[in-house]
Amino acid sequence: MKPLPDPQYAPSDSMTDSTHDEGSKSLSTSQKVFHTNLDRETYGTFAEIGAGQEVVRWFFRVGGASGTIAKTISAYDMTTSDAIYGKCERYVSRERLCKMLEYEYELLEQRLRAKRGPTTRFFAFADTVAASSYSRKRDGDGWLGIRFQHKPEAEPSEIIIHVRLLDLENLRQQEVLGQIGVGLVCGGLYQFSDPVNLVKSLLGELTRDRIEVDLIKFSGAAFTKVDNRLMSLELVTQGLADAALFMPEGEVIQPAELLYKKSILVNRGSFRPVTNVTIDMLRCGQATFVQEEGFSGDQTVTLMEMTLSNLSNKGTINPQDFLDRVDMLSTLGNPVLVSNYMRFFKLAAYLFRHTQKKIGLVMGVPTLKEIFLEKYYEDLEGGILESFGRLFKHDLKLYVYPLKDKTTNALITAGNLRVDTHLRHLYSYMTENCYIEGMRDIDENCLDIFSRKVLGKIRKDDSSWESEVPESVVHMIKERGLFKE
Repeated sequence: MKPLPDPQYAPSDSMTDSTHDEGSKSLSTSQKVFHTNLDRETYGTFAEIGAGQEVVRWFFRVGGASGTIAKTISAYDMTTSDAIYGKCERYVSRERLCKMLEYEYELLEQRLRAKRGPTTRFFAFADTVAASSYSRKRDGDGWLGIRFQHKPEAEPSEIIIHVRLLDLENLRQQEVLGQIGVGLVCGGLYQFSDPVNLVKSLLGELTRDRIEVDLIKFSGAAFTKVDNRLMSLELVTQGLADAALFMPEGEVIQPAELLYKKSILVNRGSFRPVTNVTIDMLRCGQATFVQEEGFSGDQTVTLMEMTLSNLSNKGTINPQDFLDRVDMLSTLGNPVLVSNYMRFFKLAAYLFRHTQKKIGLVMGVPTLKEIFLEKYYEDLEGGILESFGRLFKHDLKLYVYPLKDKTTNALITAGNLRVDTHLRHLYSYMTENCYIEGMRDIDENCLDIFSRKVLGKIRKDDSSWESEVPESVVHMIKERGLFKE
């Protein structure tokens, strides 16, 4: 198996417009394809549905494809596709992609194992895509995957991704699909030992304004030590997506799979650690949320959200610290969202991309006070009014947990919070029209609990912290020796 070459020894790319700076060590799309076509150890099948056979086209155009391609197929007709891969509820879905990969890989190995097995790394690439068209005006999206051997005769490994195609024109979406597909094929075949760098190289010459990769999942023999939650974090930290989502058990999920047409309640925090306040905020927030008009309990998702800012320590994110916090949150049984949405109106826009039903944001009084600081909106032409217009554009409400004043012990609530004088009429408008609502029936025993104080007690070996944290989290912190530094 040959590694990807240094670009200076690969052919020039006359087929694409490179966006790399001069001297960049990143390979162009055609250079990646050329290298793969010259590698006699790799041999596989391409199966593509929707937007044309854009990925395999690269291998034909560059030349030498006979050394790489055993078969290419495009089963556009639904009846034909069902006859090959079996029936599926949705054709652009993870389920359809996995059926394509499984069928094509097994068929390839079955036919060629005897002849080429000892010297060949077999692979099957598949995608199922819905690009924009005259009848489909929204963003294109698709599922792409590769099942491959990391060495001859090895058990297969697999990488799947979900992408959003952000160009307005169908032709440009096809171009993006071809390039991201090549990045996935070559990344899987040659960078499987370094998944972080594989993620970094996926976009290649593409820019983030043309595509979003909001899910990636590694599995199989080459990835036994890969934690897909960390790979979700990589998508966000490296800018391939603004948010990534995974379930309590660690399964990564494409946001629309979970959020589509659901009511959503979000609790944002650093969760370092999860405390009894976290539990009480969720309890009170959910109790208020379910009383909203039109609420449907079986169609509601509660998300625990962490931003990159929540995770960062002086600009650095510790992967193990991230996993520890996620493991604590998993004891609550809710999905975890990792995002780069510092401002709430951007988080709201992301959520409303997937649903038009009710959305609730759970927060404490300090966070609500921050929202009313105009310095955060100086880059917006309409300032704080524009931000609020975007935040409350649809059916969204803030549910606010009270704060006990350190000096007076008075309870500060959504009802009596003071904001800057010139914003008081705006604040009154928001509360009177129920865009902002205080939580009721809180546990007053939680009002003296602050995560930073709990963290300080843990580091000082002050055992009183144990009464301020859920029992399951206490056990995890003590068992793993967490938060000692």
